[in-house]
Amino acid sequence: MNKGLLISFEGLDGAGKSTQMSMLERWLEAHHVPFVYTREPGGTPLGIEIRQLLLNRPELAIVPLAEAFLFQADRAQHFATLVIPALHEGKLVLTDRCFDASIAYQGFARGVDVELIKQLSLLATQGYQPDLTILLDLDPSEVYRRTDIDTDQSGTREVRTRFDSEGEEFHKRVQGGFRALARAYPERIKVVDASRSPEEIHKEIVGLVKPLL
Repeated sequence: MNKGLLISFEGLDGAGKSTQMSMLERWLEAHHVPFVYTREPGGTPLGIEIRQLLLNRPELAIVPLAEAFLFQADRAQHFATLVIPALHEGKLVLTDRCFDASIAYQGFARGVDVELIKQLSLLATQGYQPDLTILLDLDPSEVYRRTDIDTDQSGTREVRTRFDSEGEEFHKRVQGGFRALARAYPERIKVVDASRSPEEIHKEIVGLVKPLL
């Protein structure tokens, strides 16, 4: 690799992002590809604090625009101190979520202006965008039957978050947002059917990643 690559994973919580990222990490290690794993929010010390505010403090009653700005604050720190330096070192950066999530969750689902979120996101990332975004597409009704709960950096399972507590209609709007983004950016965002077995999904993801290496 002459330069770094940024690969993001998106989808509803419970669609299998954690499982597929772990499987891809093992594949990369086996093929001696240097990579960095990170996530939004929470990929930096500041991000961990912001993550707690965003996900685990429902009593704060964060309004949609404030929520959007908090995600962007996390993103600005994340790219400046972790993502961009790793890319400059020629590493592959795997991130659990990037700015597409802000557009889907705060834009399509919460009603914050989508163009504003796009502009803020590019400002926060200093113009960087993922080279590949893997969208794990799963119907919200199926998501509720799953138990794929993300873990924090210490490996501790997290309790249900503010977003998990939203109703199914909210998650349908999020899914609609992700699908709209995939239609708008088909070269970057690849939709992967997440209703299949983990092994089938992994094989497809490797097929998407391998040509970029």
